[in-house]
Amino acid sequence: MKYSILGILVFALLIQACSGLKTEEQKLPTPDPDNAGLKLPEKFGAIVSVDNVGKARHMAVNDNGDLYVKLRVAQGETGILAFRDNDGNGIMDEHKGFMPYGGTGIGFHNGYLYCSSDSNIYRYKLNPGELAPSAEIELIATGFPKQGPHATKPMTFDNEGHMYVTVGAPVNAGEENAFSVESPGIDPTPYTERQAGIWQFDANKPDQTQDEAYHYAIGVRNALALDWNYETNSLYAVNHGRDQLQGFWPKVYTLEQNADLPGEQFIKVNKDQDYGWPYCYYDAAQGKQIQSPEFGGDGMKTERCEGIEAPLLSLPAHTAPNDLIFYTGDMFPARYKNGAFVALHGSWNRAPYPQMGYSVVFLPFKDGKPTGEVEEFATGFAGKEEVAAPNEALYRPTGLAQGTDGSLFVSDDVKGRIWRIYYYK
Repeated sequence: MKYSILGILVFALLIQACSGLKTEEQKLPTPDPDNAGLKLPEKFGAIVSVDNVGKARHMAVNDNGDLYVKLRVAQGETGILAFRDNDGNGIMDEHKGFMPYGGTGIGFHNGYLYCSSDSNIYRYKLNPGELAPSAEIELIATGFPKQGPHATKPMTFDNEGHMYVTVGAPVNAGEENAFSVESPGIDPTPYTERQAGIWQFDANKPDQTQDEAYHYAIGVRNALALDWNYETNSLYAVNHGRDQLQGFWPKVYTLEQNADLPGEQFIKVNKDQDYGWPYCYYDAAQGKQIQSPEFGGDGMKTERCEGIEAPLLSLPAHTAPNDLIFYTGDMFPARYKNGAFVALHGSWNRAPYPQMGYSVVFLPFKDGKPTGEVEEFATGFAGKEEVAAPNEALYRPTGLAQGTDGSLFVSDDVKGRIWRIYYYK
């Protein structure tokens, strides 16, 4: 049988290409036994990439694959841990610490690593090859109100040089006497002037104050989960709903209602839009915004909430959505592309029912919009089927980050474990 020179070359190239694909597949590490405690969809597997790092919160991945983890509480002079995988097995084998402040927010933008304390936003210039920055820390945003509850400052970035920062509400529901039974709300509320909203800053300008920033959205109680969707070119968040409807208004709400209200709201954050807090909360069963009891509500009234839109979808009450990322990688099946992953830190006040959350869920998107489905993606963090109180949970998922290879990092702020989730074709 005769073969042409061209045919032989094409055949050789095909063999080489197929061998390359096989090599790439073989580079994925073998999943840990039982996926290190996680339950995942078919063909997904997980390894522990790093363990026992402290209260790990949000994370960011540099273009070279280095992982940066913000610690809620600084360990001495270390508020950020930087990790590098030198041998490509998915497990971090080199680390350095820097940044003297604890906090939650962290992210890369335009060659800089941005990070927050509870009071300020900073950034570092990272030179090529650096794991920890040699440059000095630079103050970007300051002048936020001093507060205890919901003081963390998560941030995200668009493609036009803007940084978006959440400032959480310092109280539960705008009440006169914070966290008190049947305390009426202050009307009009002072808490949306510099809190309970999202502010837009210049990402490249040092020493800005909150007063200089644009008040982008109001009535957002506490959007720890915040991300820019580059496909739709818009901002999204998952807003923590208010707590203790029955505890503070026992004549109006039952314990069962308290467990299921209000929904955690997944929202598209539009410029200048009011999302209703503290006057309203979202009731998923009724499918509408309901007037808060602090402002004359009875569980049914909606007068004060006319014009406040329902969220794109809602997640179970009190599950504490603590991070949000839109998946842009190519490792996972195509249906995950441009959909949203949300880390549910887990509830604390769903008595008389078991607590909920302690998982990572996936929100599919189609044509730039969520389909309305909420899929359990990663469970098993709590280490038990039923959790009566959060201190029973072995781990609590908090932060999400996408690896340069398309894998998914998930952080825990109980013991400081970080999983890396892969898809095996």
